[in-house]
Amino acid sequence: MIEIKKNKFLFNEEVNTYLKSILKNKSFANGYIFYGVEGVGKKQTALNFITDIFKQTSPSENIEARITNNNHPDFLILEPSSLLESQRLKSSDLEKKVKSGSEIIKIAQIRNIKTFLGQKSINSGKKIVLIIDAHLLNEAASNCLLKTLEEPSNGIFILLTSKLNLLIDTIISRCQIVRFRSFSGKQLNSVLKDYLDLSKIDINEKFKIQDLVNSAHGSPGQLIKNIEIWNELSDDILSKLSFPIKNSLEILEVSKSISELLDIYQQIYLVNFIQIIWWRKTKKIDLVKKLENLKSHLRKNIHPRLAWEITFLKIAMED
Repeated sequence: MIEIKKNKFLFNEEVNTYLKSILKNKSFANGYIFYGVEGVGKKQTALNFITDIFKQTSPSENIEARITNNNHPDFLILEPSSLLESQRLKSSDLEKKVKSGSEIIKIAQIRNIKTFLGQKSINSGKKIVLIIDAHLLNEAASNCLLKTLEEPSNGIFILLTSKLNLLIDTIISRCQIVRFRSFSGKQLNSVLKDYLDLSKIDINEKFKIQDLVNSAHGSPGQLIKNIEIWNELSDDILSKLSFPIKNSLEILEVSKSISELLDIYQQIYLVNFIQIIWWRKTKKIDLVKKLENLKSHLRKNIHPRLAWEITFLKIAMED
């Protein structure tokens, strides 16, 4: 097990400097798009920015706690709703679910924004709307949001996305894009010093950690999740995943364990990690492609255990 010392992400200094200049000059745009890969601090940076905006007009209130607890009267946060479970999931559960075709932001949610903005500000001069995973707006919701952005109002919109290309061009054109750059490998290794006690890690684990860094794709958030997922699996399973599995019985056992121990979201992160390890050891592009197809099946939640079994068996047969 790799011990994590703490869970507090570093913020993007370039973005923070830009947002501070906006706050200083009070030169607020009607809309912002915070764009970057998952796990680079977009949501927390947005919450801090919103808190600072409200503090300008209500410095004496406990703004930070109210924003964190989502009970500020001038703040509205929208998250994707599952087509099947929108009434049953808490926001914390939504964050754990993989973003598949079963999750969207629907027009009814955007209409709530119009109602929200139509009410007078209670504690501040601005009403602020934060939309999580804005790329999951369906077509009707996108068009409704566009009309809301075009209308003069007392609102500020902040849209978070890791997939800018899925937003319609007219929404993008009406917002300022704030880009969160991915971390370099060197930066991620620096981040690790704040999270891990490297003195307690042996040379074999350090090798694993470097693979975990490489599979994080420049995201500190994904790196920490990679380590957490790694800790969920037994040493026996991890040893079998260190190289393409050839034994059919082991393939069935490992596939069963993975599908039972990890949710879909975690399984996809695990595939990313396996790709890095197996590519380093085999340099076989077809193998990487098969694992990429596995991720596609997992995102669609198509018989996860069977998807693992078939992928591993295909790789074993070709080897």
